[in-house]
Amino acid sequence: QVQLVESGGGLVQAGDSLRLSCAASGRSFSGYAMAWFRQAPGKEREFVVGISWSTDRTYYADSVKGRSTISRDNAKNTVYLQLNSLKPEDTAVYYCAAAYSGHPYSIPRVESAYDYWGQGTQVTVSS
Repeated sequence: QVQLVESGGGLVQAGDSLRLSCAASGRSFSGYAMAWFRQAPGKEREFVVGISWSTDRTYYADSVKGRSTISRDNAKNTVYLQLNSLKPEDTAVYYCAAAYSGHPYSIPRVESAYDYWGQGTQVTVSS
């Protein structure tokens, strides 16, 4: 079983940047698509960005497209989310998730596809 721990969240001002990290233990990232979801108070959890087992494929939600970057270092069992030009509407708890498919280019975009979740890290953006 994969265990995921997020870090890197914090309180920042609009326009600032953050890099979130997700460290995995229990097994390697091999065969897993990784994704970041977020959930704002009173709202449903939403997909932010995902990366396939093969780093040739990524998918970004429109809300963060052009100002965020997901990357993974399989040797370190770590996935990162670089968030730039942060906006107050980015305020949420950010969750790392892992989905095993065995397909090198698979990027699930629904919660039900993900088997493992981290505890979340809070990102708060003030205006």
